[in-house]
Amino acid sequence: MNTEQSQPFVLRQSLLWIMAIASGLAVANLYYNQPLLADMATSFGISRDKAGYISTFTQIGYALGMLLFVPLGDIRERRKLISTLLILVTISLLGAAASTHIVWMYIASFAIGLTTVVPQILVPFSAQLATPEQRGKVIGTVMSGLLFGILLARTISGLIGGTWGWRWMYGIAAIMMFVLFLVLRRKLPHVEPLMKSTYSELLISIGGLIRQYAVLREGALIGALNFASFSVFWTSLSFYLEGEPYHYSSQIAGLFGLVGVVGALGAPIVGRIADRIQPKWIIGAMIVVTLISFAFFGWLGGTLIGLMIGIVLLDLGVQGAQVSNQARIYALNDSARSRLNTVLMVSTFVGGAIGSSVSSYMWKIGGWSAVSLSGGVFMLLSLIVWSIARWRKQ
Repeated sequence: MNTEQSQPFVLRQSLLWIMAIASGLAVANLYYNQPLLADMATSFGISRDKAGYISTFTQIGYALGMLLFVPLGDIRERRKLISTLLILVTISLLGAAASTHIVWMYIASFAIGLTTVVPQILVPFSAQLATPEQRGKVIGTVMSGLLFGILLARTISGLIGGTWGWRWMYGIAAIMMFVLFLVLRRKLPHVEPLMKSTYSELLISIGGLIRQYAVLREGALIGALNFASFSVFWTSLSFYLEGEPYHYSSQIAGLFGLVGVVGALGAPIVGRIADRIQPKWIIGAMIVVTLISFAFFGWLGGTLIGLMIGIVLLDLGVQGAQVSNQARIYALNDSARSRLNTVLMVSTFVGGAIGSSVSSYMWKIGGWSAVSLSGGVFMLLSLIVWSIARWRKQ
């Protein structure tokens, strides 16, 4: 039974920035492995494609964690839920740092993904605290922090892992998660949930939301395809950069995350636009931008300038579409934002896991050209889904 209540808390700019930074620090746990996959393959004595499955297991765990834990944000007090998850991910990161066999690394990576769902609780939390007229801007700010975390994770892990070894990166990440636990436990407001329900009823109701909202179904499929293309690129980038024509180390490979920050800077702007223009049109434009990025990767990926332009377009397009998707979906039902976000983000990261697996396979059979082609195919499918949805509503 839903219980509506008045806005319990005014979202201050300082708290908004704390939530954005926290989202970035937490989500970074998923991406520390990507610039270091080549080093991990050497450490465990395995092939490059088997090392690529470290990313796959992480994203599968993340998708499952969102399905199991994120809906609880609608029926549990979020500050306590976030604190618990931060302790669990700290333990998981320590497990990765201590792994001595690839099987244990797969298990630890799955556990990291399973417990690194704090950002997907913070995003709907910020939407709940925001007023309707500022919701797009607020979501854009928190999502910008999240994307900064995704991109800078690669830079930081490349530098730390390349200098001291990849295990150090996981140990440092565990320390950061414990510090984040202490900060958020103190700074986040106590806000009672808008809904009273049992856990089983909550999970069952997700199916009802999927059936009820066509916008949710469309957004979930687009999110999956977009993030599949995103993962296709980033999973194989370190393999590409260590060989012809670049011959870059993991430290240099990680620095390419900084290039994507330029695209991340556009997220708050896209969020503000989504407050004024129907988000569906922004989503279509961002899909086209992302599709163009894979043209750069495929045709000009052998040049540094072509690769850098492609990265900026990729991150701007994927992030812009995601922010607009979330602004549109959160407006469907105020008391179901965590469950709506669950549907969107589980789909998104299932797509990411598929993209990581496809990337590893395509790298093995066809190298960079095959990787670029597969990313472009995912984005072409996304554009088809978006176009069909517009055609049906005419």
